[in-house]
Amino acid sequence: MIRPGSVKYDRSGQDMRRSTRRSIRLKGYDYSQSGAYFVTICTWDRACLFGEVVDGEMRVNKFGEIARHCWFDIPAHFPHAELDAFVVMPNHVHGIIVIVDGRGTACRAPTERFGHPVTGSIPTVIRSFKSAVTKRINERRGTPGAGVWQRNYYEHLIRNAESLNQIRQYIVNNPLQWALDRENPGIVMAGSKPAPTKDDPWRV
Repeated sequence: MIRPGSVKYDRSGQDMRRSTRRSIRLKGYDYSQSGAYFVTICTWDRACLFGEVVDGEMRVNKFGEIARHCWFDIPAHFPHAELDAFVVMPNHVHGIIVIVDGRGTACRAPTERFGHPVTGSIPTVIRSFKSAVTKRINERRGTPGAGVWQRNYYEHLIRNAESLNQIRQYIVNNPLQWALDRENPGIVMAGSKPAPTKDDPWRV
């Protein structure tokens, strides 16, 4: 059984016990029913907008703080959504959202098309988060209308407690694994050697 919130995290998104471009969805799956979802959202052109990793620790800047604040504010706008593990990285965020009281039958595949949002669905939650971050960052840097995020995002339906715990650990350890992260532009820029890779726990 998946228990939302059974691991507690501080405001930095770290475990308190220790000091892709496209959205891949299941056809016909009801994204408003109870369940846990692992979400990854990347910045536009994968620019390192939110800060930097130093000695295995993520040091967020003022824009990273905005992303963090907006994420933790999700339940204030979507009471059915509970938050689990979360981390801000230089050019993306990882997080787990648990839907605890969805409508159950309202979110069929056709309603997920552009222009037909479904109240309470994961896509609706993510659109709201992205919009809030974009608005605040553009206000802060004086760039109205500028892009902050890639158009789409990656999401994975967490099917059991084992997968949930593996993904939690992956999120918590993400800053330590930055040198192996496929989103790290430093790996791409190096170019001379194949980039090392880290295992994706949700692909087991």
